[in-house]
Amino acid sequence: MAATQAEDVVAATQAWHAQRVRELSTEDGWLTLVGLTWLKEGEQTAGSAPDSAVRLPASVPAKAGSFVREGSTVRFQPAAGVVFTKEGQPFTGGELKTDEKGAPDVLRLGSVNFQVIQRGDKLGVRVKDAEAPARKQFHGIPTYAPSAAWRVEARLVPDAASRTITVPNVLGTQDQLPSPGALVFTVAGKEYRLLPVQDEGSDELFIIFGDKTNSDATYGAGRFLSAPLPDPSGRVVLDFNRAYNPPCAFSAFATCPLPPRGNRLALRVEAGEKRAGDH
Repeated sequence: MAATQAEDVVAATQAWHAQRVRELSTEDGWLTLVGLTWLKEGEQTAGSAPDSAVRLPASVPAKAGSFVREGSTVRFQPAAGVVFTKEGQPFTGGELKTDEKGAPDVLRLGSVNFQVIQRGDKLGVRVKDAEAPARKQFHGIPTYAPSAAWRVEARLVPDAASRTITVPNVLGTQDQLPSPGALVFTVAGKEYRLLPVQDEGSDELFIIFGDKTNSDATYGAGRFLSAPLPDPSGRVVLDFNRAYNPPCAFSAFATCPLPPRGNRLALRVEAGEKRAGDH
């Protein structure tokens, strides 16, 4: 490969990684995740008091309000004198839209915000704090040196019929996600396969994979990779230089998917992000 092409891979990878770090470091990025509480049926108190059912950061009043779960719906009632906002306007109480069908309602108070997430039949309160130590102390993510050798050409072998694959997650549950087929590629003369998922309407393939570096150099539970849709001939470029850590690498409160069966490669993918964080 010509030197200029190799230099282009280095420059493009560095630009991508810089943008990745910027996004991770924002006031709503994954580094701000400080809590996740699964809601039971009925009323549960929220605040910074140690006996709160939903514990919020110390900057929030001891008694900030209460959540009420009724089946698949959640309401929040702020305590008297505590002013949360939603989309910049005071929130006086009511039902909160979850993340099940798109953007959830987000309530904010100072540097803290929370939203309700749904995972199967579980409803939880995800809490973020822009002043979180993980964000304030963040110094970037170590990476392998970018290499054109890890821009690998694959071919998508489609399934005869539409199919889903089973994707486990850190909660111990499983999701059935749509997959267009198998990505088949060769490294050092040996053939490998990965099963991507593709959400309806998405212009990308999403791959959750593990490899032999997970034991010592990269995040133990595996990494993520996005790839463009195949060209008319079924060709897809897998740029492992852009393999990145899941949110669970930075916070114990994330709910990450894990590599599906068959997506743990029996080789060392020495490309992309290395291990970072404490999780």
